[in-house]
Amino acid sequence: MREATASSIAYCQQALVEAKGDFAKAKQILELKGMTKAASKTDRAVGAGIIDSYIHHNKQLGVLLDIRSETDFVARNQEFISLAHEICLQIAANDPHWVALEDVPAEIIEEKKQLFRQESAKEGKPKDVAEKIVQGKLNSFFEESCLLEQIYLKDNTKKVRDVVNLAIGKLGENIKINSFRRLSI
Repeated sequence: MREATASSIAYCQQALVEAKGDFAKAKQILELKGMTKAASKTDRAVGAGIIDSYIHHNKQLGVLLDIRSETDFVARNQEFISLAHEICLQIAANDPHWVALEDVPAEIIEEKKQLFRQESAKEGKPKDVAEKIVQGKLNSFFEESCLLEQIYLKDNTKKVRDVVNLAIGKLGENIKINSFRRLSI
């Protein structure tokens, strides 16, 4: 359990007792506790970090990532470095435009809403149904274009945000994806 979750022995033991010996359930309990721990750390300043990169084998695609942590100790941690590299691969594969929902300019959101409303009107949908369709299409747009909202490549049951939050829970510090650049030929 400790190897699978990187949680302390005491936390693993508590989770296994709570799950009555069910390994999968105990792992899920530890993930939820990690998410809760992550939520309590999001306001803390992130003054350290690393710049990571990925260059595709054909040399026609590259990613630079600025990812931050609270201390140099965590920034040098192998798990943090692995997280950075996994996020670089995510960016290379899925080409997001922004880090988070908050980064999407209001005018782009409004343009998308108008476009989706026009599409719904052409289909003759009732107004209440059309608004639900617009919201669904807007959510899909965010999942495609915002890194933290994307489905994680290595586990389609999680979003990138969940993977970062799990790392925060494991490492015990706030982690923030500050910025990224994806270049392609």
